Amino acid sequence: MKDARKAGFTMMTPLSSAAALGDALLAMGLLSPDLLRIARLEQAKSGLPLEKQLTALGFVTETALRDALSANLGKASVDLAHVMADAAALTLLPKEVAQAAHVLPLYYDAQKNRMTLAVADSHDLPGQDRVREFLRGKLGATVTLETLLAESSEIMAAIDRYYGYALSIDGIVAEIENNGAGTTTPAGEQEFSQPTVRLIDAILTDAVKEGASDIHFEPEENFLRIRYRQDGILRQIRALHKSCWSAMCVRIKVISGMNIAETRAPQDGRVTFSVSGRPVDFRVSSQPTLHGENMVLRVLDRQKGIVPLADLGLSDAAQALLTRLLARPEGVILLTGPTGSGKTTSLYAILNRINSERIHIMTLEDPVEYPLPIVRQTSMSDALRMDFANGVRAMLRQDPDVILVGEIRDEDTAIMAFRAAMTGHQVFATLHSNSAVGALPRLMDIGVTPEILAGNLIGVIAQRLLRRLCPRCKQAVIATRVECRLLGWSEDAVAPQIYQPAGCNHCHFTGYRGRLPIMEILRVDSDMDELIARRATTNELLRHARQQGFCALAEEGVAQVLAGATALTELARVADLSDRM
Repeated sequence: MKDARKAGFTMMTPLSSAAALGDALLAMGLLSPDLLRIARLEQAKSGLPLEKQLTALGFVTETALRDALSANLGKASVDLAHVMADAAALTLLPKEVAQAAHVLPLYYDAQKNRMTLAVADSHDLPGQDRVREFLRGKLGATVTLETLLAESSEIMAAIDRYYGYALSIDGIVAEIENNGAGTTTPAGEQEFSQPTVRLIDAILTDAVKEGASDIHFEPEENFLRIRYRQDGILRQIRALHKSCWSAMCVRIKVISGMNIAETRAPQDGRVTFSVSGRPVDFRVSSQPTLHGENMVLRVLDRQKGIVPLADLGLSDAAQALLTRLLARPEGVILLTGPTGSGKTTSLYAILNRINSERIHIMTLEDPVEYPLPIVRQTSMSDALRMDFANGVRAMLRQDPDVILVGEIRDEDTAIMAFRAAMTGHQVFATLHSNSAVGALPRLMDIGVTPEILAGNLIGVIAQRLLRRLCPRCKQAVIATRVECRLLGWSEDAVAPQIYQPAGCNHCHFTGYRGRLPIMEILRVDSDMDELIARRATTNELLRHARQQGFCALAEEGVAQVLAGATALTELARVADLSDRM
């Protein structure tokens, strides 16, 4: 137990026994008196415990709450991400009991007949009594329980991880195929008992756990294809009989607020689903096709969507240059890249980095994917009857310091974004162009004059995402002559060692698991402003950028290949290497 605590346990100094949780959070500086007062007012309406009310309102994170409870109660807290549960403890307490009591068995000491549990609420005595009674019936003796505080969502995720998923897709599919997909619910039977309801829930849960960014339901003439987009690549995970799709489609429409009677026009919806005790949003889109309605669900996992800037996996040089761009208080910073290149994740990481109570950040997005605290976010929709240009014009009357424009699509939006920069604001926006330098002629093509561009553009970031090689199965090889040429390696030097994908159970035999970004960051200095003002060619702009240390996407990607993070074939899929051949 002593060793285990070193690996993930924290014992905090207990506060006064009279100190309440709210006072503990105030003392730690994690909560203001105003927010505590609001939480207590909401608590009086909902009847929730204060700790659950605070996390539901988003006033404190579960991690901060765990530490505060630990300090208030004088109990040890545990980070389940850094602690392994003992197999003996898991065997003694089945999954059903652990879920019902909302606990995770960590250790069982047979000599002392003591079970150590991770709990979210140390005051949940009925849950602990349920565990104690079950263990007494199984072991024939009363077991002593030792509790350690952990985050509620971490406990549920750990239960799924150690015991397996609560919902078996294979079992539900077999039930539907044996009993029929369109069965109705008998009187008095709960809705969740319907196999179609359980199947949709199981697929959504499985997609989140597998790290999918999108779920595709694609009806063909004789069957339904279900695919996940993982690491930017679509992978088929199921093929169901076509009779299943009608009930499944209706279920998705119902939970996402769409019109179930409308089958001939595209629709959009949204649904929030609980996975491992945390909310996950899904953006739903339906499209009529030859064989029925095609459904695509975009997974918006807040836990993964808002990533700290330091955790994006950028090189030290790229991070330093990006920090230098952010230090400039006024001007436009553009992010370019195709759909699915991680622009939104990078923008949110940047906003999260600069976000504080001292500045006013406003965004115009189409739509808002991840809510950020303090930031004023507006979702563009047809109901608003407002485009990006009018939205920026309206936001300028709201006294913003920083403005995020979801996308520069036309001249009006571009002009308004640069006018906002000219009046002392820092503006972030996305733009479709092939490269960072290529964004400059693209802006001029839209209608932004060189006179407006010069002096008001901070920099341009072009981004792509590379699949990361699976660390468990990647294979080392010596680069061939062709590969050395693509890597820019001298033919006289010894060929370097690089890695290629192999495939294993861990990566579903793709050879890749996870993704990493590569960026080319163009910093616009005073000399570059002069080149822009006199309408210099792209080659002239690129030549000057390289003199200032500009590193292109291909060069950033080659560095990742030589570091063993990705494969050369993956880099060739994403970046243009034709100039190196």
